[in-house]
Amino acid sequence: MTPPAGPPPQARMMSMITGYWVTQIVHAVAELRIADHLADGPRTAAELAELTGSDPDAMFRLLRACASLELASGDEEGRFGTTPLLATLLEGAPHSLRDIAIVHGSPGHWLSWGKFPDAVRAGAPQTRAALGMDIWEHFVANAAEGERFSNSMTELTAGLSEEIAQLLDTTGVGVAVDVGGANGALLHALMRSDDAMRGVVVDLPSVEETAIAEAEKAGMRDRVTVIGGSFFDPIPNGDLFLLKAVMHNWDDESCVRILANCREALNPGGRVVVVEMPLGPIGEPGFAPLLDLNMLAVVPGRERDLAHYDALFAAAGLHRTKVTPTRSPQSLIEAVAM
Repeated sequence: MTPPAGPPPQARMMSMITGYWVTQIVHAVAELRIADHLADGPRTAAELAELTGSDPDAMFRLLRACASLELASGDEEGRFGTTPLLATLLEGAPHSLRDIAIVHGSPGHWLSWGKFPDAVRAGAPQTRAALGMDIWEHFVANAAEGERFSNSMTELTAGLSEEIAQLLDTTGVGVAVDVGGANGALLHALMRSDDAMRGVVVDLPSVEETAIAEAEKAGMRDRVTVIGGSFFDPIPNGDLFLLKAVMHNWDDESCVRILANCREALNPGGRVVVVEMPLGPIGEPGFAPLLDLNMLAVVPGRERDLAHYDALFAAAGLHRTKVTPTRSPQSLIEAVAM
């Protein structure tokens, strides 16, 4: 009998069991800005240790592990260089994942995931047990981590925003409202393709200053209004409401409240566009089922299939009209008033 191809189940399982090691290796590399320090050419571990204020031997051991993961290259002279994989952690680079790497290895997510079995038993996140508060309170109390999280959402949005701007028909949209829009990156992408469109960003007061600064940087400050507040409260009227990566953070009841607020403020003929990662059939490979468990671990939310979204829309007085996939796992799910 021919043995099955590929590694044995034990080897695959060991890779799964020790996966958190890689998370923290990547976290350290991002935190220490190794990608930036190697951008101009190879360096020794001692040189990198001096640049990062690290122990030389520990730095060598980290870089040796990175080389085994293709996070760095190494030569016989003890010099380490960059790789395409490491370049994804360059600070400020297009499509960088540096802030995401730091966030997922930091206390808000890391400690919450440490209590994941309890989250499964309770059917609810264990952030209060792990952090003493929910994740949003934690980000306010730990401003640097909260800013990293906001930046990480921008990183995820950067490439997707331009694609959404190409896919989404904004004909007749005078005012677009980015609900939970952080710094407004998605809104700016839409407005760049329509000089007449005006925009509103609604998000927590803690991101108001950043959203204003980003609107100024984009040359759109005169066209963008930033409102620091809750999307559970009444929101301004608009023709297009954008909800990118908002719904999956919340339970069904909260989602209906958010959607109902959008429905109430929707101008005649307007639309709500939810940008999320719909779950597919059971057993279908993909990122969505794993992200669903991240939501269980960290926030009182979840990923949903289209039928689930349809039920939320109906409860808020909306109905789905269109689903547009993107090159990423995200899709544009459009709804209008009933």
